[in-house]
Amino acid sequence: MADAADHELAAELARRAGEVLLTVRAELTGAGASGADLKDTGDRRAHELLMALIAAARPNDAVLSEEGKDDKARLGADRVWIIDPLDGTREFGEPPRSDWAVHVALVENHTPTAGAVGLPALGLTLSTASPPPTPPVRLDSPRVIASRTRPGPAAETLVDALSGELIHMGSAGAKAMAVVRGEADIYAHTGGQYEWDSCAPVAVAAAAGLHVSRLDGSPLRYNQDDVYLPDLLICHDALVGPVLDALGYA
Repeated sequence: MADAADHELAAELARRAGEVLLTVRAELTGAGASGADLKDTGDRRAHELLMALIAAARPNDAVLSEEGKDDKARLGADRVWIIDPLDGTREFGEPPRSDWAVHVALVENHTPTAGAVGLPALGLTLSTASPPPTPPVRLDSPRVIASRTRPGPAAETLVDALSGELIHMGSAGAKAMAVVRGEADIYAHTGGQYEWDSCAPVAVAAAAGLHVSRLDGSPLRYNQDDVYLPDLLICHDALVGPVLDALGYA
């Protein structure tokens, strides 16, 4: 199982990748680069840094990165780092937006055991090394966070059923951390994601005492052959029953 050094490593990796991304954003924005140039350069440089740092610190561990080739040898590995070097490329490419993130997680036996989510533009790294306290919950008119471009049917259903308030935000990591930070109460995603979109956020949210699952309440499993993981629920334990009932899974 993950030890203290793994938790600290996840946080350090997310922090250092975030520093690189902030540098890329500042340099290329100052040079008048396009949003596409920002996104491509940020993705590449953060990926290269994380791969090099993991190889140096944990040479025997496998890695699954959104920006790398999927080496299926990971399926037989005991320890797999699942990373998203830049979650929310659209938002990253639209300075000064802050709703983008860096995801770093360690998976053992299909479960995230250590993880960190960097929110570089906010100067924050939330991790299992020092888990955030469980946030307070708003049971009346809960705040449901969803994509600013594709809210999705689950979020809209919950707003209607629970007399909730819909909040829009960019990347998956930023939305999940909004629940961890007490800025929202429910993150119910539909419409498709991949393992790297949710693995680190799930590690941090679970460490903060929040409920994490598929939308039907079933467990999330990582390091699968098919890395498509289409739905996600992160919320306070007190809201699990109302959420599953509203979505027809109770």
